[in-house]
Amino acid sequence: MNTSLKKQILSIASFTENEINKIDSCFEYEKFDAKTDLSSIGKISSKIFFIVEGLARVYYLKDGKEITTYLSCDEGFIASYSSFINQNSSFENIQCIENCEVLSITYEKMQYLYSEISNWERVGRILAEQNYLCMADRVLKLQMIPAKEKYLTFLESAPAKIIQRTPLIYIASFLGITPESLSRIRQSIS
Repeated sequence: MNTSLKKQILSIASFTENEINKIDSCFEYEKFDAKTDLSSIGKISSKIFFIVEGLARVYYLKDGKEITTYLSCDEGFIASYSSFINQNSSFENIQCIENCEVLSITYEKMQYLYSEISNWERVGRILAEQNYLCMADRVLKLQMIPAKEKYLTFLESAPAKIIQRTPLIYIASFLGITPESLSRIRQSIS
C-alpha cells in the first residue's frame, strides 16, 4: 500500500495487516494530465480520489463562471461527495490543476469495505465529517468576512503547497472574489 495513504488511514482507525491488504486491493492507481476532469457535471461521481502527487479542484458553473469550492493536493482526498454518497448526478466537476497521480476507490468497493471491515466505516464517517466541516466553514466565511480577511484566513489555514501552486484565478474563485480584487488585496498586504 502507498505509504501516504496508509498513514492517512491509520491516523483515523487501526487495522490489521490483513485488513490493510484488503483495503489496498480496493484502490486503483491512476495518472491524469493537467486539465483532465476526474468527475463531470451531470454524471454520477463513482470514485473518491486520494492524491498521491498533484493538485486538483472541485468547481461548479454559475452563469457561465467557474466557482471553485475545494482544493486538494499531495496526500489529500477529493471527491464530489454529495454525488458519491447519494449516487446521483453531480452538480460539480473535479479537475486536475496539475498532472496528478491518484489512488481511487469506487463506490462499490467502498461499500464492500464497509461490510467487510468494521473500522472502515470510521474512515468513511471521518472523511464525510471533514468534508462537511470544510464546506460549512467556507459558506460562513464567504457570507460573513470581508474580502481581505478571507484571503488572510486562507493564507493562515490552507496548506502551503496549495497556496504556492494554485493559480490565483482559482484562489479568487474559491474566496468568492474577483481576480482583480485579489490582486489589489495582495498588493495591499505586500
